[in-house]
Amino acid sequence: MVTSPILSSWQKLSTKIISLLVGFLVVALAVIGSTLLLSWQLEGSAAAINVTGSLRMSAYRLTLLLDEPQGSPGAGVRHEQARAQIAQVNATLQLLRQGDPQRPLILPPAERIRASFEAVVREWENGLRPQAQAVLDGAAPASLQEGARRFVQQADILVQLIERDSEYRTFWLRGSQLGLLALALFGTVSIIYLLFNMIVAPLQRMRHGIERMREQDFDVRLPVEGRDEFGQLAQEFNLMADRLQGSYGQLENLVQAKTEALEHQNRELALLYDSASFLQQPQSAEALCEGFLQRIRSYFHADGGSVRVLDPVRGNLHLMVHHGLSNQLIAADHCLKVGDCLCGEAAQKKVAVVHDLRRLDSSARRQCQKEGYATVSVFHIFAQRQHLGFFNLHFRESKVFGKDETALLETLGQLLGTAIENQRLAEREREMAISEERNLVAQGLHDSIAQGLNFLNLQVQMLEQSLRQNQIDDVNAIVPALRAGVDESYQDVRELLQNFRTRLQEGNLVQSLQIAIDKFRDKTGIDARLLADGDGAPFAREQQLQILFIVQEALSNVRKHAGASEVRVRLVDNDDFELTIEDNGHGFDPGSRATDGGSHIGIHIMGERARRIEATLAVQSQPGDGTTVRLHLPRAQRRAA
Repeated sequence: MVTSPILSSWQKLSTKIISLLVGFLVVALAVIGSTLLLSWQLEGSAAAINVTGSLRMSAYRLTLLLDEPQGSPGAGVRHEQARAQIAQVNATLQLLRQGDPQRPLILPPAERIRASFEAVVREWENGLRPQAQAVLDGAAPASLQEGARRFVQQADILVQLIERDSEYRTFWLRGSQLGLLALALFGTVSIIYLLFNMIVAPLQRMRHGIERMREQDFDVRLPVEGRDEFGQLAQEFNLMADRLQGSYGQLENLVQAKTEALEHQNRELALLYDSASFLQQPQSAEALCEGFLQRIRSYFHADGGSVRVLDPVRGNLHLMVHHGLSNQLIAADHCLKVGDCLCGEAAQKKVAVVHDLRRLDSSARRQCQKEGYATVSVFHIFAQRQHLGFFNLHFRESKVFGKDETALLETLGQLLGTAIENQRLAEREREMAISEERNLVAQGLHDSIAQGLNFLNLQVQMLEQSLRQNQIDDVNAIVPALRAGVDESYQDVRELLQNFRTRLQEGNLVQSLQIAIDKFRDKTGIDARLLADGDGAPFAREQQLQILFIVQEALSNVRKHAGASEVRVRLVDNDDFELTIEDNGHGFDPGSRATDGGSHIGIHIMGERARRIEATLAVQSQPGDGTTVRLHLPRAQRRAA
């Protein structure tokens, strides 16, 4: 891979642009600064001309104030004004000497102007001011006019020099302004020209090259005109064009190869998805194996195939389903032993094997060879690392499985094994559920019907004994008891049958409870009502059915033992589930449950059903104060419907 050299700081385009702009900015600032300086000096010169011109007025005013005779009226006031005028001229000269940058006021720094200013100062200090001071001291004012004339003449010379200097500076100010304008025009044109050459022109060449390359003209190359970023970019563009030109010839082959690979992967994914979706459906093991074999045989274009399931007890490999195999081959290999034949050996080793039958020993020809098969593959069925069997694919033409195909078949074998194992687990779960329900039914029959029959048996024995002893009074007492016992047993049998036939109303627990309570009220005449509140998540059907059975068992206990006239079933279904069955019967002593288990078998059955759904059951009762059965199912134990 060719890489461009690292650019130095002076080769970078950004450095060039920044240098250009900074240079232009420095020149512009210099011209603007000179223009500002000239403007400031001109303002100071103009103020100096005004102040210098005021010296002439001050000199004339001083002369007028001191020309009057000494004894004339108002001479004292005029002398005071003259002293003020002298002080003002002194201050003005000091101001001109020092200058005032804030106004601004400044004498131009020319040598002639400085010499002229010094001449004005000497004329004042050595001429006019001493003469005026002498007049103020009492001398004759004869020489003031001549001194004022010479002072004003020097001031006029100074003003003229300052004006000529201002004209000179004004000329340079106009020149600076014109130069600034020319610099702006020249700089703008120069920057546009340079930026066009440095940025716009390379970008246009780059865009033109990209457009030609988009039209599949891979012969285009960009000129490398510098060592900046655009030069480096042009080099990279040329390298890219070289690579594209070299690889475009192979592009069709690459695209075709990628397309075939994607199609193969899509077919694999489709087979995996179709097989997984099919194996998740509830069906028999034979149907699972049948659909599985049909799909893989169609995908690999196999001439035959079979699925065998392992019997771990006897070590047999039973043929479950087969496709495309002859009756002779099926009869010969219907039930294999682990270790027998080629397939039995593969099952013993638990490794996938692909047999090329043409390379095997022809002296001991197997049935597969006799029927013309060239390749037989053996792939195993696993579930949770448990070996469940294997499946075969038979080919009449030689078949070689690639690494991806082998991994695909092994994955499919795991899917089939998981489906078979899930089916077995579901069957075992159904058997356990049926067994548990039968135990509850047997317990209910034993503790209700069996006790009633035992009572009837005792009454019959007593009846026989009374008849043998001809005790008619005892017979008359026993017969009603027998009739009541028969009625009670009949009611128990009907109630048990009705409870066992109970079905949920399409997952609606409240509606099913309402139907059961309505039947109880119509049958017994007891005022029974359901109070339901809440909007919790729906239960699984097993949990709903067990809750319904618990309510039915509680109502049965109310009918048989409570002697109640009113029953309230309250249901609160929010995050947690709370079910309460309250009656106003005569109640019982909860402490007697430990010693009298037979009379409280209904409570034991309810407790067993509550434990099956991971709920808690509590029974509260007192003699003469009714009974309350409370079922609580926390949110953590709720199973989604």
